Amino acid sequence: MPAHNPFAEYTNNKIMTASPAEITLMLYEGAIKFCNIAIVSIEHGEIEKAHLNIKKTQRIIEEFRNTLDHKYAVAKDFDRIYVYLLQRLFEANMKKDPAILEEVNTHLRSVRDTWKEVMRRSRQS
Repeated sequence: MPAHNPFAEYTNNKIMTASPAEITLMLYEGAIKFCNIAIVSIEHGEIEKAHLNIKKTQRIIEEFRNTLDHKYAVAKDFDRIYVYLLQRLFEANMKKDPAILEEVNTHLRSVRDTWKEVMRRSRQS
């Protein structure tokens, strides 16, 4: 019998009841979290852990790319950003360079913060 995990139940419920905009925000938060874990892992010499968390970050960004709606012009701009971030993550993974991951995280935070502002404005209108 699996152990009862209230945190897992809460997280699952949060995801299942979230709007698409909220899920997008959660994914940005996840990418930032995994990137931070990779940075700390590199600094502590935990190369495999760093690799796994960089790959998690890449998968989230790949999902963003796959779900872009190209009928909107802004999708092309986001695609360029995502391609750049994926290239930098690949390079960071090859070199195990935390500075590159910091750069990626700066971009992810900027896009996340912009997304939060879009969500806030859409609630006001």
